[in-house]
Amino acid sequence: MMTSRFFAPVALALTLAACGSAPDVDQTGAAPTLPKQNETLLPPMKIAKPVGWGSTLPIVPAGFAITPIATDLKIPRQMLVLPNGDILVAEGTGGNESVLRPKDLIAGYIKSLGKSGTKGGNRITLLRDTNGDGRADVRTVFIDGLDAPYGLAFVNGSLYVANQGALLRFAYRDGETRITTPGELVTSLPSRVNHHWTKSLAASADGTKLYVGIGSNSNITERGMEVEEDRARIWEIDRASGAHRVFATGVRNPTALAINPQTNALWAVANERDELGARLVPDYLTSIRPGGFYGWPYSYWGQNVDPRVHPQNPALVAKAIAPDYGLGSHVAALGVTFVTGAGLGNGYAQGAFVGEHGSWNRQDLAGYKVVWIPFAGGKPSGKPRDFVTGFIDAQGHARGRPVGVLFDARTSALLVADDLSNTVWRIAPTATR
Repeated sequence: MMTSRFFAPVALALTLAACGSAPDVDQTGAAPTLPKQNETLLPPMKIAKPVGWGSTLPIVPAGFAITPIATDLKIPRQMLVLPNGDILVAEGTGGNESVLRPKDLIAGYIKSLGKSGTKGGNRITLLRDTNGDGRADVRTVFIDGLDAPYGLAFVNGSLYVANQGALLRFAYRDGETRITTPGELVTSLPSRVNHHWTKSLAASADGTKLYVGIGSNSNITERGMEVEEDRARIWEIDRASGAHRVFATGVRNPTALAINPQTNALWAVANERDELGARLVPDYLTSIRPGGFYGWPYSYWGQNVDPRVHPQNPALVAKAIAPDYGLGSHVAALGVTFVTGAGLGNGYAQGAFVGEHGSWNRQDLAGYKVVWIPFAGGKPSGKPRDFVTGFIDAQGHARGRPVGVLFDARTSALLVADDLSNTVWRIAPTATR
């Protein structure tokens, strides 16, 4: 619980949050507007108070219907569809920070006000819809006793689970509803301190490699570089041997990974740094080049230098790759999925969906929705379009907060994990395409 000595700084943070919004700028697309840096002792803080959905449903475009597949989960994060159509949901909460600044405690307290209060399940739940009505009529604890599971992948009869400190492999038999045998260790994952604990996961198109996203241990190295060893990067892991190499660096917090089916290239959504202003720095969606450096901590969006980092590294900054696509500052993108085949139809046939969990560190609420990003020729083409909204009510309260998103090609539907209402939503066309 927050002690009384923290109330004054919290009140100050809330006062700063109420001092008015910065002018709105367009921070989406290939060339987002980057305003001047405005370094602050504390970022402006505003969190949406949870209120739940009640009888209300999220809003989807005309021609689509949304239904809850399952409710009363325990912090649903990322999802996976098995070959037989069963849906797996990773549930959990991680982190083991041991070195915290006073403002970390303040920010942590503010962020806690926007959470459900449910304890993470540390498990994977299986959902099965046997009658095709879009709701799970079979629900089991598929794997229990995990340590903050997040990323999921399935390759050649094996299920891969990225705990916060280890990548595990489980043998799977078609149709089974529970696995009780311990997972086999593929490789340990960096988990010292674990500020950004989530470990995103994707399998290469040919299934020989696994990619794991590993977030930084700080906002901007304020805990020292020692705790940043093997952080803010993406690993490529040989699926057979468990051997790994660094695939890309400088990605502050790669919260979700996916393979673009048009090109077989790896893509990521990433959460950028704080305390440079309410409109800096845009979170992004980008392809990940082998050996690429994406700026953190020395620069952002290519060669825009962050003056707070010491010592500087001009040679590395010169190599920094600008992301492909801006999503807006502090929208907290936590999910990405590409559609395949005809997709969802109705204009959603070539592109990606992104789940934006929502801001806490700007004066106006940003994110709190699922957006569609059209692609052409394997690259983003055009501005994002809102696809699932209504997570914020008219009073600025949060009904839900989207995390993982997943296109289910078997049923031509989009799945959305909502870790505030602890629901998995299913969105599907209402008419023949």
